[in-house]
Amino acid sequence: MPTVTFMSLYLNNLIGSFPEFVLNSGNITYLDLSQNNFSGPVPDTLPEKLPNLRYLNLSTNPLFGGIPAFLARLTNLHDLRMANNNLTGGIPEFLGSMPQLRVLDLGDNKLGGPIPPVLGQLQMLRYLDIKNSGLVSTLPPQLGNLKNLTFLELSTNHLSGGLPPEFAGMRAMREFGISTNNLTGEIPPGLFPSWPELISFQVQNNSLAGNIPPELGKARKLGVLYLYTNKLNGSIPAELGELGNLTELDLSDNSLTGPIPSSLGKLKQLTRLSLFFNKLTGVIPPAIGNMTALENFDVNTNRLEGELPATISALRNLVSLSVFDNKMNGTIPADLGKGLALQTVSFANNSFSGELPRHLCDGFALERFTANRNNFSGSLPPCLKNCTALLRVRLEGNRFTGDISEAFGVHPALDYLDVSGSKLTGRLSSDWGGCIKLTRLYLDGNRISGGIPVAFGSMASLKDLNLAGNDLTGSIPPVLGNLSLFSLNLSHNSFSGPIPASLSTNSTLQRVDLSGNLLSGTIPAAIGKLGALTLLDLSKNRLSGQIPNELGNLVQLQMLLDLSSNSLSGTIPSNLGSLITLQRLNLSHNALTGSIPAGFSGMSSLEAVDFSYNQLTGSIPSGIAFQNASANAYIGNLGLCGDVQGLTPCGFSSTSSSSGHHKRVVIATVVSVVGVVLLLAIATCFILLCRRRPREKKEVESNTIDSYESTIWEKEGKFTFFDIVNATDNFNETFCVGKGGFGSVYRAELPSGQVVAVKRFHVADTGDIPDANKKSFENEIKALTEVRHRNIVKLHGFCTSGDYMYLVYEYLERGSLGKTLYGEEGKKKMDWGMRVKVVQGLAHALSYLHHDCNPVIVHRDITVNNILLESDFEPRLSDFGTAKLLSSASTNWTSVAGSYGYMAPELAYTMRVTEKCDVYSFGVVALEVMMGKHPGDLLTSLPAISSSQEDDLLLKDILDQRLDAPVGQLAEEVVFIVRIALGCTRANPESRPSMRSVAQEISAHTQAYLSETFKLITISKLTDYQK
Repeated sequence: MPTVTFMSLYLNNLIGSFPEFVLNSGNITYLDLSQNNFSGPVPDTLPEKLPNLRYLNLSTNPLFGGIPAFLARLTNLHDLRMANNNLTGGIPEFLGSMPQLRVLDLGDNKLGGPIPPVLGQLQMLRYLDIKNSGLVSTLPPQLGNLKNLTFLELSTNHLSGGLPPEFAGMRAMREFGISTNNLTGEIPPGLFPSWPELISFQVQNNSLAGNIPPELGKARKLGVLYLYTNKLNGSIPAELGELGNLTELDLSDNSLTGPIPSSLGKLKQLTRLSLFFNKLTGVIPPAIGNMTALENFDVNTNRLEGELPATISALRNLVSLSVFDNKMNGTIPADLGKGLALQTVSFANNSFSGELPRHLCDGFALERFTANRNNFSGSLPPCLKNCTALLRVRLEGNRFTGDISEAFGVHPALDYLDVSGSKLTGRLSSDWGGCIKLTRLYLDGNRISGGIPVAFGSMASLKDLNLAGNDLTGSIPPVLGNLSLFSLNLSHNSFSGPIPASLSTNSTLQRVDLSGNLLSGTIPAAIGKLGALTLLDLSKNRLSGQIPNELGNLVQLQMLLDLSSNSLSGTIPSNLGSLITLQRLNLSHNALTGSIPAGFSGMSSLEAVDFSYNQLTGSIPSGIAFQNASANAYIGNLGLCGDVQGLTPCGFSSTSSSSGHHKRVVIATVVSVVGVVLLLAIATCFILLCRRRPREKKEVESNTIDSYESTIWEKEGKFTFFDIVNATDNFNETFCVGKGGFGSVYRAELPSGQVVAVKRFHVADTGDIPDANKKSFENEIKALTEVRHRNIVKLHGFCTSGDYMYLVYEYLERGSLGKTLYGEEGKKKMDWGMRVKVVQGLAHALSYLHHDCNPVIVHRDITVNNILLESDFEPRLSDFGTAKLLSSASTNWTSVAGSYGYMAPELAYTMRVTEKCDVYSFGVVALEVMMGKHPGDLLTSLPAISSSQEDDLLLKDILDQRLDAPVGQLAEEVVFIVRIALGCTRANPESRPSMRSVAQEISAHTQAYLSETFKLITISKLTDYQK
């Protein structure tokens, strides 16, 4: 095709290499091959084949490699576009020797490297776009020589340093974009008098400081001014009011102070004004009503005071109004919203009073409406009922009155509604069944009466229903069991009848509170099927019958089990002892008989108990919560006894004091003598059982002296367990350096000077354990002694004797990560770099255990207290006392182990221990290290965060506030660790990554890149990690 001069093949989904026929069209001056799937290199014969080429567009293809040097031979080329490819290798210097170039578009590649100063030689250049290309550079002052440049786009790179004053030489500049970089310093004031044609200035998402230059007022053609998310301070210059062509002004997320200038009222063409996240004071000026084109007005999160000016009602194009999180007061203008189509309105977290404007939602376009935490009163706007586009409404913390059925109707898009804590009356309408997307409904603390309509069963998306503290009556509709609720609170109403057994069909239900009603009948045994339940409160009802044994199946119960103030009878099921994560147990004010099961002693998480006012007898269990409880927890029973102040000691005799005294002396004497003899016998047996001959060491010693009495030692052992017994004076308390729920830790300094840590665990009687199980356990310990990794504490060996098991580790003086993190060192020495180092080391340790040991080792109890630190903060994973080995060829089912708050959720109902359980625990620890506190609240709130922007959290706000926010590369690493930690704590084990991929990616930082400024990153944006 020798006569063709114009060829455009863009957007044709063409594939393969560069088309050969194009090279045979020697007279082409215009060639557009963009938006196809051409791959491979561009032929180096192109300049000779197409010598007249003036326009070349290869954008949006999967081209890779560097920018070809032969392009310099295209001496007539004016327009070069290679954006949105996979180009690498930096920006070549030869481009600076192509003086005929008018357009250079290289954006959206992976070029990297600096911006060559020689680009400043392109005197004819009008358009330069190198955005999002991984550039790491300062801004060359030589670019100021581009006097014909009208468009500059360098955003979303890694540019640092300041804006060169020399850029004032770009006298034709119209559109200047350099957002989302790491620029610092002040904005040069000389730019704006030199850029009379400027229509867009976008430098958001940097770290620019200083004042906003008043000289900006000289850029009279400016239409878009984005300075948000920097470190600008000082006041807003009144001169900005001279920018009569301005349509968008965003100064948000800085540290601006002082008042909002009244001069801004002169901006008649402004459609968007964003001043949120600053420190502005004073009142909103009445002149705001003169901005007649304004559509979006957002001044949230400042320190503004006074009333909302009446002139704001004059903004006839207003669509969004946000003044939340200020110190404003007074009433809202009564005619606000009249004749408008407002979509977003937020008055939340102020001190407004009076009634909401009746015409606020006249246009029925309202989508987001928040007025929570004010002093509003009166009825809700009647137009609210017909706003079918509502998505989110928060009105809690006010004193609204009126009939709730007149305020809300059918809202098919509504996701979140909270009107709790007001004085609303009326009955619940069947219209609620039409809110098919509603996930959270909070109407608690009102005066709503009547029953719950059956139509509530149609709200298929409902997750959280709170109707507590109303005047509701009737029975609880069984259709609620058809919903996928995770929280149901109907407490403190007047519901009667039985508890619907249908509630047991909801496998996702986590919290049930039916307390303070008139419910009768028995507790349904089917409730024991609610495997995800963490809280169950049925107190203050009229329930009767026995406590179902099936409640012991609720192994996820953590916060509360409260059956108090009913008429329950019979004995307390011993099966409740299976609730090992339960924190509070209240069975008081019933008619229970028998004793408190001794097995309750194993409920190690219990913090508070109450068995008062029953008919219980016998001794109280030996657990800490039982022993530390006051006598009020047991008062009003028939015959409870125990070693608690206010209770009668068990075995107490009422005979005469002299006789009793004589018997106690005899008993004490006999017990003392027998005790001494037994102690001597036990100590002798212990030494004989654990002793090894120091000069005849074997690779692994497993001497079965008695029933499951054995010693296993590392191959290169240089000391014996007998040496440890001597070094600790037979485990004298003097050498005890720590105690936990499982036992004690001793420090033993051996004759060689070596220091080891000895963990002594109290274990159950092992006499009935089959030989096969004993052998399996010994093999496991043997494998652990052979583990060698720089981030794993060395296990020297173990010994069992009687009721104790001893594990011997190397000793680290600094102690645990938990001790350091929550101590003074957590603030003074444990900076972001150290924390990244700790998480990285832990990841490598677990990767080794899961992927480099055969068979696989699953730790099962990863917490901040089981990670020790060397003097340089290098982490060492410790405490394999509960570790189990899993054969890759079989499934290992075992009892739940681990620490509360760190255990994977599936352990509670599957009892299946896998490597993914460790992955979950790793995620919890990684978050804890970054947050400086346990992330329990964050993990609980993730479902709400994922479904609502208003519940979202800024990453900077959840990180450890004792440290300054991370910057630069550290910020990228912290963001990535939080992202990967959230991925590790997913509820579905299969969606969690492997520890090998975690360790590799943390080390390589393959995904450590900030797509936006650190201060704006939210938690919801970090839940997308893909393994």
